[in-house]
Amino acid sequence: MGTPAFAVPVLTEIAARGHEIAAVYTRAPKPAGRRGLETLPSPVALAATKLGLPVFTPTSLRTAEAAALFASHAAEVAVVVAYGLILPKAILDAPAQGCLNLHASLLPRWRGAAPIQRAIMAGDRETGVAVMRMDETLDTGPVALVERIPISQEMTAGELHDRLSDLGAGLMGRALELLARKALVFTPQAASGVTYAEKITKAEALIDWSRDAADLHNLVRGLSPFPGAVFLTDLGKGPERIKVLRAHVVAGVGAPGLVLDDELTIGCGRGALRLLEVQRAGRGPMPAREFLHGARLPRGTQLPA
Repeated sequence: MGTPAFAVPVLTEIAARGHEIAAVYTRAPKPAGRRGLETLPSPVALAATKLGLPVFTPTSLRTAEAAALFASHAAEVAVVVAYGLILPKAILDAPAQGCLNLHASLLPRWRGAAPIQRAIMAGDRETGVAVMRMDETLDTGPVALVERIPISQEMTAGELHDRLSDLGAGLMGRALELLARKALVFTPQAASGVTYAEKITKAEALIDWSRDAADLHNLVRGLSPFPGAVFLTDLGKGPERIKVLRAHVVAGVGAPGLVLDDELTIGCGRGALRLLEVQRAGRGPMPAREFLHGARLPRGTQLPA
């Protein structure tokens, strides 16, 4: 049970290990194309189809019909990775060995929807993946296996996403092997250290230059490549949102939002942030120097703070 690209390595790992996959559940196809007339299957749906597996895309699992269909698969265990739908008790109780969830954090830190982004935005130096048994509340079930990795000071959410996805595939593979031997041991989560990774809002993505440069560096990394930290400026055709994909903290003194030099260094509440890679709407990512060739942001320009 999974939907985004993050879940695909787990599916392929399970298949490669020879487990019988009774069914694949994923979110329904999304509208695609300029007019939304076409539909785009989820990454998990595409991977499952290549593997010749049956794919189910219910819009809800809360109906008696959905519960009956799910139970009819007679699965020993359900593997859940960023599925996107709430699993009610009837679904959680159907597999004989319960539902195993792969979560991209060191539980109980960063329960919730955006653990990868939140870990980087908070400046965490370490994160990981955890295999837990699901219960009826959000990411609170007992944990069986954990794999830790450091977060480097320049790592982006996209880079960490890919690392954790691959790491999680192997971890879930190990969990299923242990489960088959009745050797998978679960430990309740600690009562202390609980944090929640709420969904990223558009307001959060807007850069506030009055914040410390170090905090904005973490914001840029945590939202790169998607949805992207953005700033507003007028490049001659009205206000435009510029996405910042990479940046670096540098020594510099200037008013928040002030362009300090010809290398796109921006003054912050404390310190300065040099923008290294940006993206204009409708265009691809580009180095800041290339952006400056066509943008009017000379030294002394004041960006909205």
